[in-house]
Amino acid sequence: ETQGLTRLFDGKPAVLDLALSVPVGAFYGFLGPNGAGKSTTIKMLTGLLAPSAGRARVLGVDLARDGVEVKRRIGVVPDGLSLFERLSGAEQLRIHGQLFGLDRREAGRRADELLAALELTQDAGKLVGEYSHGMKKKLALGCALLHGPQLLFLDEPFEGIDAVAVAGIRRMLQDLVARGAMTIFLTSHVLEVVERLVTHVGIIRQGRLAAQGTLSEVRGAGTLEEVFIRTVGEERPPAQGLSWLGEKPT
Repeated sequence: ETQGLTRLFDGKPAVLDLALSVPVGAFYGFLGPNGAGKSTTIKMLTGLLAPSAGRARVLGVDLARDGVEVKRRIGVVPDGLSLFERLSGAEQLRIHGQLFGLDRREAGRRADELLAALELTQDAGKLVGEYSHGMKKKLALGCALLHGPQLLFLDEPFEGIDAVAVAGIRRMLQDLVARGAMTIFLTSHVLEVVERLVTHVGIIRQGRLAAQGTLSEVRGAGTLEEVFIRTVGEERPPAQGLSWLGEKPT
């Protein structure tokens, strides 16, 4: 939950007076065009970036007062991946678990389960630097889940992942929410996938919250894509044709 959350860069607002309300157990889709402030918001909510003004409570904890406690209880898959490329996939997961306080045996057990669930078992011994972009995305998701977070932040988690893998990850995430295991806060430009996943939606436009509510409240009688385009479409200039394409050579 945020109140007046604001972040300025060189005096210009990237996020302005943001009032988010994400219920416990929700699958929350946070949508907006490029540059609208989505990643900046996630960085503030995860304690990586201090707000210029306003307050944020995460899992009932005031982020400004006890950011370390918040970080213990959340998982994050950032848009820009930060993995140890000279470790194997299995080593990455096990070390990540130990950094969160798991003993070596438990970290190894959870790592093996995640490698199987994310279809990375056959590549577990490969160096992360040899992984494809999609494999790295899946490994980053495994790292975010390993310590059993109560709240999971996903910033463009499906980018570069094939449709079969997306379907498997989607089922896993839906099951986690359905079982009450965690709350998920998701940003993605793939609106069709978002519409199948989320229970709640927020739309940000030029750093300000433009719409928020349950999926059915925000979507109304249309599709999520139609609502999104109506909400933020005026930011886009009219499409210009490319005059030289289709011209006959002279």
